[in-house]
Amino acid sequence: MEDAARLARDPRYIALIQRRGRFTTALTAIMLVVYFGFILVIAFDKALLARPIGGGATSWGIPVGLGVIALAILLTGLYVWRANRDFDPVIDELRAEAQA
Repeated sequence: MEDAARLARDPRYIALIQRRGRFTTALTAIMLVVYFGFILVIAFDKALLARPIGGGATSWGIPVGLGVIALAILLTGLYVWRANRDFDPVIDELRAEAQA
């Protein structure tokens, strides 16, 4: 229990939690704006996304919807990349010190 309290007071841990929190909040906000924007366009202007692309059978809703899904995958990859590069080394260092 004392190890957890000492860890919670460690300035590196506090900085890590703050940086990670800001980053995840930004990613979450981006995804929510895009997703709910897409849903609101569907709800209030169906004709906009129902327009065919170049006179074909596919409407604009298909690539825009796929873009929302691709953005979610991209943001997930961005989080994993940043976690591996910035967050995990700090966690590993703190864990090694706690076990020593």
